[in-house]
Amino acid sequence: MERRKFLKQVSLWSAGILVTPPVFDITREALAAFSATPDILVAKGRDYPAMTRQLVDGAGGISKFITKGDRVVIKPNIGWDRNLAQGANTHPLIVSTLASLALEAGASKVMVFDRTCNEERRCYQNSGIKPALDKIKDKRLKCSYIDDRKFIPITIKNGRALTEWPFYRDALEADCYINVPVAKHHSSSGLSMGLKNAMGVIGGWRGRLHNNLSAKIADLNLVIRPDLTLVDATRIIIKNGPSGGSLGDVKTLHTMIAGIDPIAVDAYTTTLFGLRPEDIGSTVEGFKRGLGQMNLGRCHIREFTI
Repeated sequence: MERRKFLKQVSLWSAGILVTPPVFDITREALAAFSATPDILVAKGRDYPAMTRQLVDGAGGISKFITKGDRVVIKPNIGWDRNLAQGANTHPLIVSTLASLALEAGASKVMVFDRTCNEERRCYQNSGIKPALDKIKDKRLKCSYIDDRKFIPITIKNGRALTEWPFYRDALEADCYINVPVAKHHSSSGLSMGLKNAMGVIGGWRGRLHNNLSAKIADLNLVIRPDLTLVDATRIIIKNGPSGGSLGDVKTLHTMIAGIDPIAVDAYTTTLFGLRPEDIGSTVEGFKRGLGQMNLGRCHIREFTI
């Protein structure tokens, strides 16, 4: 009911009927939906489509997240004009497999997008993501560029460091939101993983957020809350991120991590870099806000080898 009330405000604001920005008020009940002992699913292998399907099945199957007629957003990293080997963007096979699963589940529309840092057409093409999605001949699938007219100012009632910021309407209105970041070093936030990927669905001057960035990332995730997070750690940037460029900065792991709890998924992913969950400020801030579990000792870690 709270979500329906919020989406009604979004529609009224878009129509020019509501003067003040929509207010997102996350409830205790919504936060309590995260389990105190969440599952973390880890797949290792070289068959990335099979690994993606295994992780989705392990999380309960695609029908747990998508029902017939749903509008689905799949949000990868497509932010950089980099090729596949450079590791700055999500692997296209993971994205295309998730899109196929969503279509198989009967989604009425599957949207893939990102607010890029480099020129959008080069990012979409050179990442390999748009070419991979173009191979899926289904009119319900849209790999589109960001439309600046779709950003809507949202009041974050429970925000601590950030109380208002524009969000992308398609992300807000999705019936199912699947977060598909690539794991990599980040010069400002330490690492870029699931929580950081919310930066690709916000408007405004993102440079303003870099002061007290970790707390602001956590506040953004009070609004953008994925139904499923699947982290691409098939190859990770271990230094000079987030854009990288040198193949010497890339480490190949052939690993993916997934789960319903975004904090737990980020916490586990952090260990792949030789760090602890508490070393990453956004993980700590997200945990403080009740967005999930960062104590890996309280998580169920399930591993699959494909």
